[in-house]
Amino acid sequence: MTGARDIRNGEALALEEVPVVGFEEFRRPLLEGGSRLAALFGRRLEGRTRLLAVSARAETGSLVVAATDVGERYPALTPELPEAHLFEREIFEQTGARPEGHPWLKPVRFPSGGAGTADFFRVEGEEVHEVAVGPVHAGVIEPGHFRFQCHGEEVHHLEISLGYQHRGVERALRGGPDKRTIHLVETLAGDTTIGHASAACAVLEALSGTRAPARAHALRAVALELERIANHAGDLGALANDVGYLPSASFCGRLRGDFLNLTALLCGSRFGRGLVRPGGVGFDVEAERARDALSRLEGALEDLARAVALLWETPSVLSRFEEAGRVSREAAEEMGLVGVAARACGLERDVRQEFPWGMYRFSQVPISVAGTGDVLARAQVRWLEIQRSAAFVRDHLRRLPAGPVRAAVGGLAPHRLAVSLVEGWRGEICHVAITDGAGRFASYKVVDPSFHNWTGLALAMRGQPISDFPLCNKSFNLSYCGFDL
Repeated sequence: MTGARDIRNGEALALEEVPVVGFEEFRRPLLEGGSRLAALFGRRLEGRTRLLAVSARAETGSLVVAATDVGERYPALTPELPEAHLFEREIFEQTGARPEGHPWLKPVRFPSGGAGTADFFRVEGEEVHEVAVGPVHAGVIEPGHFRFQCHGEEVHHLEISLGYQHRGVERALRGGPDKRTIHLVETLAGDTTIGHASAACAVLEALSGTRAPARAHALRAVALELERIANHAGDLGALANDVGYLPSASFCGRLRGDFLNLTALLCGSRFGRGLVRPGGVGFDVEAERARDALSRLEGALEDLARAVALLWETPSVLSRFEEAGRVSREAAEEMGLVGVAARACGLERDVRQEFPWGMYRFSQVPISVAGTGDVLARAQVRWLEIQRSAAFVRDHLRRLPAGPVRAAVGGLAPHRLAVSLVEGWRGEICHVAITDGAGRFASYKVVDPSFHNWTGLALAMRGQPISDFPLCNKSFNLSYCGFDL
C-alpha cells in the first residue's frame, strides 16, 4: 500500500521503515475500507505531533502501519471514519493537536485533572428529561458517568463519560522494560490478565528477537481460553440475575469460580498472575496436573451446560433478552466494534482467525457469530465460545508439546516498532511499542477492546426503555479500568 508498511501480527520493524507521509496520503487508505482501526495515536516530537495508525486488514492478515506529521490543527478523520472518534479525542487531549471538524471534541480521560468538567449532549423538547447515573455507583465498581436523554421511559440518547481515575499506565510503561513492566501490564484490566500479558510479551519478544518455545505457546493459549470461559460463564450468570432468573444466576456465579480455580491450578493465581512471562511462561504443567485440570474442566462444563440450558428453555428469560439492546451490523462495522459485541451483530472479527499468533497459527478456534445484535445474540455468542474454547483446552492439555517453557530474553533493539494483537475474552487487544536509541520504550500504546465498544453500548440503548440499561450494560460487560489507562 502506498505510504504505509505491512507487517504481521507480533512482528517488529525499524522505525525508518515506517513511511512518514503527507496527511492526504496518510488519510486516504484509512477511508478506503477493507480494514479497521486497531490503533491511532499521537507522539510529540520536536514541536510537532506525529500521528501513527495501525489498520487491521483481515483479507490479507496484515497490519498496515503509517505515520504523518501534523501541526496544531489537522482535518478530522471522524466525519468520514466514525470509528476514529475516540482516538482523535484522545490525541487532542494528549498532544494538543486539534482535529478540525470533529463533531464532539471533549475529554476522554481528564489526565490533567478537572474530572467531569465537560459539556454533555442535550436533547431538547417538551417532556424530554435527563437521568444521570454515577460516577459514584452503589456497587463496588469503578467510576463512570452515564447520562440519559429520555422521553418518558424511552432513551433517545446515552452519553458515557469515563476517565475519572486516570491511572497513567501507558506513561508508566515508558522507559521500560524493567521489573515493573509485566506487573503493570497484568493490571491493565484485572479480568484480562492473560490477554494483556500475552500481548505485551509478544511485543517484547518481537523487539528482542526472542522465540518462545512451543510448549509455552500452548500453555499461554490454554490459559487465555480458560480466562475466556471463566468470564463468559460469569456474564451468563449476571445476565440471568439482571432479569431476575436466580437458578442460572446462582449456578453460573459459582461455576465462574471453578473455572478461575483451573487457572490457579496452573500457576497459583486465579487471574493468571505470574503465568505469562517474556520468553514463555513462569510455570510448567506436568502430566498429572494436566489430567487433574481436565477432570475439573469436564465437571464444571457439565454443570454449566445444565445452568445455561435453563436460559434457553425459559420463555420469560428469552422475552427479556430478545430485541433488547439491539445494534445493527452496519452500526457495528461503522463504529469499529470488536469481540463478542461485533460477532453478535454478524461480523466475523476474531484475531485468532484473522491475525493468528503463537499456538493459533497451528490450531484455530472457530468463530462464533449470531445475527440479531441484541442481548440474546451476545449471550448466545458467549455460550458458543465457551464450548469451542473448552474443546481447544481439552485438545492442548492432552498433547502439550515437549521441551522447555521459557527462553532467555535479551535487550530490545533500538529505534524499532512492534505491534501485537490478541483476542481477549472481550475482543481485540492491541499493544504498540516504540523503542528509543537505547532500546527503551519511547512510547507504549494500549487499546483495550472496551475502548472500541463503549460506543456500542450507547447505540444499544437508543429507543430502549431506561429500565433495560442494567441488562444491556451487562451484555457488553466492558471494562472501566481497561479504558482508563
